[in-house]
Amino acid sequence: MPAAGTGACTVLHVDMDAFFAAVEVLDDPSLAGRPVIVGGAGARGVVASCTYEARAFGIRSAMPSLEARRRCPEAVFLPGRYGRYAAVSETLFAVLQSFTPIVEGVGLDEAFLDVAGARRLLGDPPAIAHTVRGRVRDALRLPCSVGVARTKMLAKLASRAAKPVATRQGPIPGPGVYVVAPHDELAFLHPMPIRALWGVGPATARRLEGMGVATVGDLAQVPDETLRRLLGAAAGRQLTALARGRGARAVEAHRPAKSIGHEQTFAVDHDDRRALHQHLVRMADAVGARLHEAGTAGRTVTVKVRFGDRRTITRSHTLPAPTAAAHVVASAAGALLDGVDVSPGVRLLGVAVSGLGPGPGAGRPEPGRQLAFDGATAEEEQDVAEGGWPELDRAVAAVRARYGQAAVGPATLMGPGGLDVRRRGDVQWGPGR
Repeated sequence: MPAAGTGACTVLHVDMDAFFAAVEVLDDPSLAGRPVIVGGAGARGVVASCTYEARAFGIRSAMPSLEARRRCPEAVFLPGRYGRYAAVSETLFAVLQSFTPIVEGVGLDEAFLDVAGARRLLGDPPAIAHTVRGRVRDALRLPCSVGVARTKMLAKLASRAAKPVATRQGPIPGPGVYVVAPHDELAFLHPMPIRALWGVGPATARRLEGMGVATVGDLAQVPDETLRRLLGAAAGRQLTALARGRGARAVEAHRPAKSIGHEQTFAVDHDDRRALHQHLVRMADAVGARLHEAGTAGRTVTVKVRFGDRRTITRSHTLPAPTAAAHVVASAAGALLDGVDVSPGVRLLGVAVSGLGPGPGAGRPEPGRQLAFDGATAEEEQDVAEGGWPELDRAVAAVRARYGQAAVGPATLMGPGGLDVRRRGDVQWGPGR
């Protein structure tokens, strides 16, 4: 018999347990029961994922790898295999979409589901959640946790409550499925720290704590006008609603990406502008490939620079028309980097394209049409500037699809070992040494 009111809890949040690390243990059973850390093992690496045996030492995602190694010297560090995780993720989402077409992915290892339309066929939401968990385990041989609630934020917090608990004696299994019924929402939410709410980062938390607000329940008691004065009208309204258990954000089946980017943390700071430009070309090549794969193009190119003292700056330029051409991205990024003083030493460099829209070929002139810059539109000027590059980019993508990513690429990336190209997931958790 379903709990009273749970029929209204049609939002599920499915979250794989220690996903990257669990995949590594699945592929290498000798790692079972050991503290395994996936991430950059070097001095500037960070933890991407870790087993519950590692979490028992206080290790968590985004922790510097040096700190993780200090806490657990016997931990097994693995560099990560993004391609393998992406392949497992495809299977995961195929399973989830067999329950409902309304699946909103959040990275590779978690998703929101709206199961309102599946209740007549599959039962009440808690029953669906248990079935989802079983099918994921059968298909992937990996565990997941599922939260069930009326809103996305509550469902996400519920999936966290469903997870195992790390202890030095070994992980204690969690419930696997956690349901927040409507009449229990405030009792579940209000004891939590204010950082549990979406939109409460370190700076906002400090401001709220400065006025004696430590828990979500404390926040719910703050007058609306006080929050609006402290945080602004929009943020104040949003946090008031969330603290009182309200949330209007629907599950979006096809939420478009806002930007596509690539960045890299270096093992040592770089102040050689020529070397940095080569890294930019490599990143722009990766971004261009991802734009083509996604069938999209963007107008704004952004370069991110983090110096050795962790000071971070960004510089952006908006193109006259959307592009997916890697050489256009590289040219714009290079011009932006030329305006930055790199003499203090660059710790991290990144390139991103935003303002995304329809992919290459949309709205372009017919083949053979001659354009003059005099009197031409900005879009036409960029078409002329790009010349035959869009066709070349498509040819390069076809060659890589057949022969591998390192089969062809910019000549500037050729080294003694062949083409040094980067793809999504490469060195994203810092250098390995």
